Amino acid sequence: MNNYAIITDIVEQKLLEARSFVRKLFFRNLEVQVNIGINDDEIGQSQKVLINITIYMATEEAPSRDSIAEVFDYDLVRDSIHYLIRGRHINLQETLVEEIADLCLEFNEIAAVRVSSEKTDVYEDCEGVGCEVVRFSENNLKLES
Repeated sequence: MNNYAIITDIVEQKLLEARSFVRKLFFRNLEVQVNIGINDDEIGQSQKVLINITIYMATEEAPSRDSIAEVFDYDLVRDSIHYLIRGRHINLQETLVEEIADLCLEFNEIAAVRVSSEKTDVYEDCEGVGCEVVRFSENNLKLES
């Protein structure tokens, strides 16, 4: 048996081709109330949406001490998402995930991001309906094609 792990995350694989290791942060099922949708019964109504985010950090160094000053403060992302959705209507989940990806990639520390949203109350015969986007930062990562 060898010491090589099988990498199933294509983003992680691509990042590891360009750097020695990958640090990821994630939000799992961040539950938010969003005014979202295009149907008449969705306009003016908030819906529960689950947001999942994997943030791939641009750093190649592990923190040298146990201090928030040496790592990315993920409160910045969570607070930005709540600010993004507050007091507005968004038609499409595609718009929501793209805007969340954009706000994540504004942070210099982030090399790539995977964002999904899921509306959980759309159909009775399915747990959720959603979409996902994966984006790389052009500023923080130079990948070979």
